[in-house]
Amino acid sequence: MNLFKSVLLDLPNHLSDTIYLWDSQIGQKGRIMGELIGYARVSSKGQNIAPQIDALTRAGVSNEHLYQDKASGTKRDGRTELEALLSRGVRRGDKLVITRLDRLARSMRDLQNIAHALKEKEVDLFVTEQAIDTSTPEGRLFFNMLGSIAEFETELRKARQREGIDAALAKGDESPFKGRPATIDADKVASLRQQGKTPTAIAKELGIARSSVYRYLEKVEG
Repeated sequence: MNLFKSVLLDLPNHLSDTIYLWDSQIGQKGRIMGELIGYARVSSKGQNIAPQIDALTRAGVSNEHLYQDKASGTKRDGRTELEALLSRGVRRGDKLVITRLDRLARSMRDLQNIAHALKEKEVDLFVTEQAIDTSTPEGRLFFNMLGSIAEFETELRKARQREGIDAALAKGDESPFKGRPATIDADKVASLRQQGKTPTAIAKELGIARSSVYRYLEKVEG
């Protein structure tokens, strides 16, 4: 049997393997099936991270895809493994697996930022102990709720700031928002101008902004 006939006879097997590999990478509705990426964290070196690792392993995460930090969750600083995971450890179609949300983030803002990063990379999130899976409609609803809560908090904070400013402005001269007192000595500016000095020279001599001199001169000279 020559090489050409051998290839022809073996072609169905190659096609079958190719179809199987292609099909294994595509889920329902064309979703790419990636890897399970695990993340575990404890706040201090004295805490035991093994239970989290065991849970992630039971969920199907392999050792080569495990990331673990021993650092406080209140800030992203020092969480080198999390940063590595988000920047290089995940790709489109992967699923990040954690045991609880507080292992991933300790504040709503931090969680929202991480959720946004995962969404940008088209990576889903699965939380083993809290029944959260963003590959499902219910899980995506959870993400939308996070976004809505964060947006609500931002708008509420802006409204409170505006109310505070309005209340301060209502105090008139006692308001801290009434503006800075005038810093230009109008008589000196007028005197120097009468001496024929340019706005730039006046600004340098008085130690004030040139734009301030121009604004003053526009008012008095029309």
